[in-house]
Amino acid sequence: MESDSRGDITELLAAVRLGKADATAQLAERVFDNLRRIARGRLRHERPHHTLEPTELVNEVFMQLVAQSDRNWQNRSHFFAVAAQLMRRVLIDYARTVKAKKRGGVVGRPESLDLEAPGQAVNIEELLSVDQALKRLEEIDPRQGRVVELRYFAGMTEEEVAEVLQVSVRTVKRDWNMARSFLHDEMSSGSAT
Repeated sequence: MESDSRGDITELLAAVRLGKADATAQLAERVFDNLRRIARGRLRHERPHHTLEPTELVNEVFMQLVAQSDRNWQNRSHFFAVAAQLMRRVLIDYARTVKAKKRGGVVGRPESLDLEAPGQAVNIEELLSVDQALKRLEEIDPRQGRVVELRYFAGMTEEEVAEVLQVSVRTVKRDWNMARSFLHDEMSSGSAT
């Protein structure tokens, strides 16, 4: 996220909020590369022969972002934090849809995602397991949950997470280590399924 100008993004967010002409298109130009980088990072380590591509994920997330009625993004960091939450939801919904299809269920696919296109994968079982364990972590320590969401689902660096959460990098590292330990224990015990 280093490549964008913080002030420019914040100004564009305010313009979108006010409904100014062309503001959404200008915002898309400024943030799509960063959102695609985040999506590629999230999808890079997944299984081959999967149908969700980074660009599709970004398009879905951006469409949901601008469709929100309460677009009260305070600044660039807040915008990317909301994008991370939406990315998590889209990935989880996608995983549930694919899992239901494998079981023979008829589930409508998200309209913006072409599930038949070749691309990189989301490891469905891991994603659903992480999401369940993460929900438990968020009940215990919401900030650690946000750190995991931003690192795991949005692929942000420790420095980017620190900026979004307005804490030190050291705090992010500590939260990340504690959260990973918690998630590992949860998933190893089988209670995350």
